[in-house]
Amino acid sequence: MEWRTPQREASAELEVKGSRFIAVLVPIAQYDARLADIRRTHRKASHHVTATRRMADSNTPEDHASDDGEPAGTSGMPTLKTLMGARIVDAGMIVTRYFGGTKLGTGGLARAYSGTASLAIDAAPLVPWHRIVTRTVRAGFADASALEQRLAGLNLTVIDRNFTENGVTLTVRGPEAKVADAALPEYG
Repeated sequence: MEWRTPQREASAELEVKGSRFIAVLVPIAQYDARLADIRRTHRKASHHVTATRRMADSNTPEDHASDDGEPAGTSGMPTLKTLMGARIVDAGMIVTRYFGGTKLGTGGLARAYSGTASLAIDAAPLVPWHRIVTRTVRAGFADASALEQRLAGLNLTVIDRNFTENGVTLTVRGPEAKVADAALPEYG
């Protein structure tokens, strides 16, 4: 079972019976700031429906949905189920609605919100999701260069480098599986 996550923000629009729906899919790290920005930018919108999926430490998604004033279950949950169906995690979806004067009914709302969310997912560059971890490793001066080359070959990022009297201590960051597969020496 492979999870996916958006590499960067993607958006889509849909018009249904005069109502305008704007969906924005964002990586979870940008979600709160982007939601605040959308609420400022689209102050005259009727609703800002949201759905998020955050991967918990137990490797199970924590889901949340908000109807933001739409009838219960007609918008947030259909948006969340669209994320679930696409196996997307560590992402948030914000669907802004400008009311067009014609009521869509509960089924029409659910189809409009999930349809717009689906269009944003289709527009998104999705990548396989991996838990990102940080680990500290060390090497003596004689082995430091070989360790750095090994880390570069694994596409792990060195986020901190400290030289001591005995060698170098590196803090590396990358996908959990790659860090574990690297069999790197760990340093307390």
